[in-house]
Amino acid sequence: QLQASGGGLVQTGGSLRISCATSGRTRSPFDMGWFRQAPGKEREFVATIRWSGGSTYYADSVKGRFTLSRDNAKKMIYLQMSSLKPEDTAVYYCTARKGGILSSIRQKETYQYWSQGTLVTVSS
Repeated sequence: QLQASGGGLVQTGGSLRISCATSGRTRSPFDMGWFRQAPGKEREFVATIRWSGGSTYYADSVKGRFTLSRDNAKKMIYLQMSSLKPEDTAVYYCTARKGGILSSIRQKETYQYWSQGTLVTVSS
């Protein structure tokens, strides 16, 4: 199971950290990450950290502004978001997958587990 938390309202240019707690079947070894869904849009890839090697991958739209990290001891992952823009406003979902090749890492269909969403609102 995955439980996301930490969403909220922030001004443009501000920062926010959202968290995801893992338990049960979604403990390692899993690739883990975040997708987001804005109103009227498809759910889109944000970032994922690979279980093997710990490499991180980001959507071009957040690269350089968002940082994904993992704390294996606490069984948590975190998404530190900086320089936030109104277009970052969305419901953010924590997700996990077991297996899957690197080339499919941005495809939501390859993820088996999803959290409830946490809303991030960036005001202009």
